[in-house]
Amino acid sequence: MRQIAALPYTSDPIDGSMQILLITSRDTGRWVIPKGNRIKGLAGHRAAEVEAFEEAGIHGIACPAPIGRYSYDKRKRSGKSREASVEVFPLAVTGHLTQWPEKGQRELRWFTVAEAAKAVDEPDLQSIIAAFREPPADPGWFFRLLLAIREKQSERTGMLRWFHALMPKQGRFFEQFEDHAATLVAGADALAKLLKGGPDMDAHIKEISDREHEADDIIRDVLQDVRRIFVTPFDRSAITGLIGVMDDAIDQMNQTAKAIALYEVKDFAPQMQDMSALIVECARITAEAMPLLRSLNINSARLHDLTERLVKLEGHADILHEAGLKALYQQARACNPMDFIVGNEIYSHLEKVTDRFEDVANEISGLVIDHA
Repeated sequence: MRQIAALPYTSDPIDGSMQILLITSRDTGRWVIPKGNRIKGLAGHRAAEVEAFEEAGIHGIACPAPIGRYSYDKRKRSGKSREASVEVFPLAVTGHLTQWPEKGQRELRWFTVAEAAKAVDEPDLQSIIAAFREPPADPGWFFRLLLAIREKQSERTGMLRWFHALMPKQGRFFEQFEDHAATLVAGADALAKLLKGGPDMDAHIKEISDREHEADDIIRDVLQDVRRIFVTPFDRSAITGLIGVMDDAIDQMNQTAKAIALYEVKDFAPQMQDMSALIVECARITAEAMPLLRSLNINSARLHDLTERLVKLEGHADILHEAGLKALYQQARACNPMDFIVGNEIYSHLEKVTDRFEDVANEISGLVIDHA
């Protein structure tokens, strides 16, 4: 039996930590994620959105690319059981409804990632949740002791102490990377909401524009720091390369929004919406990767996993782009050719966003190779 499931997540508004929504099963009361059978005529992630609405009363943006698969024994009314294989799709929660089909039949609770992984029973699902957002690794007491010894040795070396005194202070590059990644997350969320259509499109366009301006301020500070600071965490080209491709991503989101506003587009093809959902997932992964750069040696394995998923998401976006263009051409050939011109521009910007996230993956991989 093949099923689909949504992994609903959001960020804590206070500290920005990732939170996972779990619900209880109606029959056993154990903690699970919203899941159900595939729905004929709907893609897997679309069916997962339906299950999340019916079972938990939430709506959001489901990534078309699953993050894993787990199995469990599904019991039938007859008492027999059958193995079910469940494909899991990340769902960025954008709202919670006051009424939904199964309200009152289940308990809902937000967990931290670690708590959610422990709460579910299925080992494979535990692994999927635990790996969804891993915290930066603790370097351990030995590594901290080594750093303390090195610092003490430096203090005893008069010439080295004098040399460091002449050095300008290092910039706040890591914080700037993380701040810029936050603009990508906010911009991607607004872009996905924009491509849903509806009455709030102007507000979403403004949100993307605001985040793009915020990102411009950050990259301006980075470039100023790179010019004035002698010692940096990485070499100058690595810093400007990484922040540059991140900035290109938010720029392309803004270009997409501008095209939508210019041509007054109100309805969007499913492939466009799915590409925007992939962008949301790319931004989430990028935001997770940035703090890990502080300790490349310790976090190199996790960074490899994240960059590998970014590359796969870009490949998935290419497939959606080609399918969307083909459908758009066939529709426009029978109706209005201008629709193809407008739609092609929007698709082009969306593809460039995902391309830039692949560039982010390549830049991070280069840092790991050079410095880990």
